[in-house]
Amino acid sequence: MKQLHLLALLLLLSAFRAAAQSPLANTAFKSGETLTYDLYFNWKFVWLKVGSASMNVTETRFRGQQAYRAYLQTRGSKQADRYFVMRDTLTAYTTTDLVPLYYKKGATEGKRRYRDEVFYTYDGGRCNLRMRHERSDREPRESRHSSRECAYDMISMLLRARSFDASAYRTGQQIPFLMADGKKCERQKLVYRGKKNFKIKQSGLTYRCLVFSFVENEDGKEEEIVTFYITDDRNHLPVRLDMNLSFGTAKAYLTGASGLRNPQTSLVK
Repeated sequence: MKQLHLLALLLLLSAFRAAAQSPLANTAFKSGETLTYDLYFNWKFVWLKVGSASMNVTETRFRGQQAYRAYLQTRGSKQADRYFVMRDTLTAYTTTDLVPLYYKKGATEGKRRYRDEVFYTYDGGRCNLRMRHERSDREPRESRHSSRECAYDMISMLLRARSFDASAYRTGQQIPFLMADGKKCERQKLVYRGKKNFKIKQSGLTYRCLVFSFVENEDGKEEEIVTFYITDDRNHLPVRLDMNLSFGTAKAYLTGASGLRNPQTSLVK
């Protein structure tokens, strides 16, 4: 999981424990919202722009019911493609009260292609997952997970987490959660780091932010994978990510936000 990509990390904004299929009122976004980002990579102590990303949310229908469809794309620049080709496309459907229904990730990383899917069903108070992982150089694999605890993929957790109330969080507080990625479903955790103002050089805007770190437990060792900043307002927009990936250090910065549901009260004048 260490190679979680770019905005896919955004979904790690927050998490919680709850009974399976727990509805939650959406207070953070509306149909038509679009967010855009610039992506940077550290190369020999120099930060280079290596691509861009965008995410759009629309209201639609899925399996005969009203739903949200979230669509996320990351693209490397032509210059970056000379060294490493990266193309990620993630799609997720949730109910209008943010219960996950389906997730798919298609990725090209170098010469390899991946496809991950998570299918959700709910029965008898349990969250049941069927996961499928395909890779261009291997046979497809399927796995299953069933729990009374909610489980989320990258995108459905992002949508849900944006409506959480973080006002009661304490600095250093640890937040465990279950995440499915198409190969497995396992427990990870976040650490709340407190509040900090952050200025985006590209736009010149300064935001009051909540700061979190995603800590991964691998082979009994904890490792901080990403630190991210989300606006301290009802939109909870991810505006900055600092990522420690297996192939280096990367950053993502918000460059555009349209169709927002709430006023941007976290802007510092």
